Amino acid sequence: MSRVVVIGAGLAGLATACHLSRSGHEVVVVEAEHAPGGRAGRIDRDGYTFDTGPTVLTMRGLLDDVVSAAGGDLDALLPMRMLDPAYRAKFADGSQILVRHGHEAMREEIRTVCGPADAAAFDDFSAWLKKLYDVEMPHFIDANFDSPLDLVSSPAAAARLLGLGGFGRLGPNVRRRFADDRLRRLFTFQAMYAGLPPSSALALYAVITYMDCIEGVWFPDGGMSAVPRALAKAATNAGVELRLGQRVTEVLRRADGAVAGIVIEGDSEGGERLAADAVVCTLDLPVAYRRLLPDLAPPRVVKKGKYSPSAVVWHVGVRGGLPEGTRHHNIHFADAWDSSFDALIKQGRMMPDPSRLVTVPTMSDPSLAPDGSHVLYVLEPAPNLDGVVDWKTQRGRTREELERFLEREGYPTDIVAEELVDPVDWEAQGMERGTPFALAHTFPQTGPFRPSNVEKRVPGFFFAGSGTTPGVGVPMVLVSGKLAAQRVTDYLPAAPAWKPRPVRRTEVA
Repeated sequence: MSRVVVIGAGLAGLATACHLSRSGHEVVVVEAEHAPGGRAGRIDRDGYTFDTGPTVLTMRGLLDDVVSAAGGDLDALLPMRMLDPAYRAKFADGSQILVRHGHEAMREEIRTVCGPADAAAFDDFSAWLKKLYDVEMPHFIDANFDSPLDLVSSPAAAARLLGLGGFGRLGPNVRRRFADDRLRRLFTFQAMYAGLPPSSALALYAVITYMDCIEGVWFPDGGMSAVPRALAKAATNAGVELRLGQRVTEVLRRADGAVAGIVIEGDSEGGERLAADAVVCTLDLPVAYRRLLPDLAPPRVVKKGKYSPSAVVWHVGVRGGLPEGTRHHNIHFADAWDSSFDALIKQGRMMPDPSRLVTVPTMSDPSLAPDGSHVLYVLEPAPNLDGVVDWKTQRGRTREELERFLEREGYPTDIVAEELVDPVDWEAQGMERGTPFALAHTFPQTGPFRPSNVEKRVPGFFFAGSGTTPGVGVPMVLVSGKLAAQRVTDYLPAAPAWKPRPVRRTEVA
């Protein structure tokens, strides 16, 4: 039986393990932290539970695919609820739009707030988003690429994407469809997740809007950190060994350069050596090359690529009630738009008039805070460490500005527990340039141009996660695990027919 080692028990690593769990190979996941999660972590403080990673969960079917690959039942492992509305969008003039689930409900919301012409435009817009998704997912997202020439392997799909305007600009495309500027912002702000201003992002990134606004947003019982715990449970139930609190310090290679195993940091001289026939690494790619492949020059796009903006996230445990109209996810759009993106992305400065996200998970799960209290997750976009911000002084200033913002918007500010994370903190957690959003999705860093999930100079070494294909975000990271698993099964000799294996004794909290 061949052994596969997965480095990292975040969403990408656990997805990889689940997809490999019934392949006939022995699978071992090694995680430096003492709980699964990676970027989707958790802090418990003074009775408050903070989710430290992503707060928006879309594309439930992709999670179902991962859990089913390990023979699990998603409903049993991860109970969750649909959020309706998915978002409350509040604008500088005090008006608001609710992002409702279901076409008719959203159409009626637009008709009521913005008028019948924009409601009719939403019909064509949602149909366009669905067509984009149907072309992109099988041909450009859920697909391994070996070279840019693979783009022409599906000429009909490429022609279809071109015909849909996928290679045009997202901002102008949406602007032509809707008269109300609030809708233009609501349906394009997602480009920032890809590291791009809406005005210059390719229209094909409207697929993120599709995931948010059409497919819907979910919330798991127990918070977002319940997602990696559920995936870890599915994997271990299928026979995967999960080794927590163990840091990989070296990748071993055979005389021909192929993977031979890993070294785990330990008390014994040189650490523990674990043989492996293949390794899947989920570290941010520049970090992986520095720590585990120091003798290899990283691909140029890894070393010289353009990285996405970062964010300041303030986790706050507060006493008191919420302002009227608060929803689980609240986007507070500022008055400035293009100028703020110019400052953030082009100039590397803080947004002079920032839009902010306030997520209130206790709206859906009150158990995450003591009685009469709430958890607030406050996010403000920020430059990554390539910018000109001095975080020694900006950190305290931003915290003060965020507190004033919460008070101004009516949120409670009787703070009991808090944790603020800035780009310096993200870098300390192993995220290149201090951004949790990895390489920006510019055209030269997308699809076959994004860093490959195969390191050809080290046969048997593969990547998964947001730095490789297909990219950033929970859905993309889950797909990256599937694609990495396909790479492993293509590389290793055919495994024997799968048979149930005893469940390892590693406990998953």
